[in-house]
Amino acid sequence: MASNAWIVCALMLLLGMIVPSLATVHTVGDSGGWALGVDYSTWTSGKTFAVGDSLVFKYSSGHSVDEVSGSDYSSCSLGNSISTDSSGSTTIPLKTAGSHYFICSIVGHCGSGMKLTVTVAKASTAAAPAAPSGTPSSGGNTAITPPAGTTTPTTTTTTSTHSSSGASLSPIMAVVSVATFLAFWV
Repeated sequence: MASNAWIVCALMLLLGMIVPSLATVHTVGDSGGWALGVDYSTWTSGKTFAVGDSLVFKYSSGHSVDEVSGSDYSSCSLGNSISTDSSGSTTIPLKTAGSHYFICSIVGHCGSGMKLTVTVAKASTAAAPAAPSGTPSSGGNTAITPPAGTTTPTTTTTTSTHSSSGASLSPIMAVVSVATFLAFWV
């Protein structure tokens, strides 16, 4: 029976490595990238964005990626960015549900269509256990807004085809723990 226990443990470990990789990395504009002349409304149609996914902006010098408020997005207002980056490769992890707005802050680019809005769906309720009542949740959904007139650099990371989400790791670890416990006691 001990060999069966090791097989169960190995299968649970393999499952634990596969499930977190289900988060999606979206390359903004696909082959067109983050540039003038790309229709980002068309690009987002038919795509689903969820907490845990990431947006990757690839662009040439002379552009930027600024996350802005909905009103600044609508009016292409510059100078009140939540975050900004002009490195040429910007990765934005989608950590919270709701609408997220991005523009190029180079004068005239936003007005020429270099703007993107994505609506991020909440993480699946099966992906993360609920916090017990009366216990504060540490879901990481607290946004920190810098003072007006300041810019916050965006961390640029090297990306692969998939990103992992910590939220989907907890249930997997619970399954692995239970399976391991049962395997050694059976």
